[in-house]
Amino acid sequence: MFSIYVISMLILMISMMIMFFASILSKKKNSDREKSSPFECGFDPKYSSRLPFSLQFFLITIIFLIFDIEIALILPLILTISFSNLLTWTITSLIFMLILLIGLYHEWNQGMLNWSN
Repeated sequence: MFSIYVISMLILMISMMIMFFASILSKKKNSDREKSSPFECGFDPKYSSRLPFSLQFFLITIIFLIFDIEIALILPLILTISFSNLLTWTITSLIFMLILLIGLYHEWNQGMLNWSN
């Protein structure tokens, strides 16, 4: 047991020394303004790198992710039908589908699904 402890400490010390020496040797000594600026084919950038994005596109993406996760939750319902009580399975799946439809109606009613304004 003692030899495992000694070997693990030896491995830990060697790896720490290698990381220490690697961090010392890999430091860039000259930090230049031109080197730290974004590179665009040798020219100064024409536009800012912080461009605004469409909020509508972001909302559509979030809605897609939410419904994608919901589909991943619906798929196991097919496999669990043979292992569970039919009445319980039907009520559970209907409640889940009802919640999804209410959410879809709310998003449609709020105008989140309209791409063009």
